[in-house]
Amino acid sequence: MKLQQAIENAHVAVVPYMMAGDGGLDQLESQMQLLSDAGATAIEIGIPFSDPVADGPVIQKAGSRALEANISLEQILNQLATSKIDIPLVVMSYFNPIYHLGVEKFIELAQKTPIKGLIIPDLPYEHRDLVQPYLENTDIALIPLISLTSPKERIELIAKQAQGFIYAVTVNGTTGERAVFGDTIDETLTFLKQVSPVPVLAGFGISNLDHVARFANVCDGVIVGSKVVQLLHEGKHDELSEFITGASQLTR
Repeated sequence: MKLQQAIENAHVAVVPYMMAGDGGLDQLESQMQLLSDAGATAIEIGIPFSDPVADGPVIQKAGSRALEANISLEQILNQLATSKIDIPLVVMSYFNPIYHLGVEKFIELAQKTPIKGLIIPDLPYEHRDLVQPYLENTDIALIPLISLTSPKERIELIAKQAQGFIYAVTVNGTTGERAVFGDTIDETLTFLKQVSPVPVLAGFGISNLDHVARFANVCDGVIVGSKVVQLLHEGKHDELSEFITGASQLTR
């Protein structure tokens, strides 16, 4: 199933983020299956990197654990090529690992996996042509991140070019759980929904069902990172399953 179709078909789209290789690559399939069985719409797969500027402490530590185990992007892609997961995967990688592997080789390997989306947080919109041409004849969408503090003109410009879905960054700064969100988020998300041809998912700081319900009122769903990574690391699989299931069953 295509990424955009999966999100549009979901009641509330819930996309959990996990760090590939945290706990070992041999655990990757079972971790993804756990999230899929709990009701995830798609799964965001993080690629470990030594300078993760957008990541908070929980995800940074997960990436460090994977790097200490010498997990590489190519190893992750080869592992994903064996996956039986039947929901779309979205890779979140900084540009350096992709550049080091080779953009063309990366896309070639990704096409052999369930990957249907690609997020590169340190690739500015103005430099998307470093990757986009290689995706033209694939079913992999380059997912834009849009800061909700951006001017409306820029939000509209990026939104109109979007594929798959838009990742709406709900906070300034890095990933990690938050207690509160800015006062203008709802207004900006409403505007983004109006101008976007694809679904809009909110991410950064979302860590409980109240957060999910809040954002489900103004966009198509959420991306949940640090909470998922921490619960996987602690082996709290039942708690994680309950959260994903509860989030996916909320009303909009």
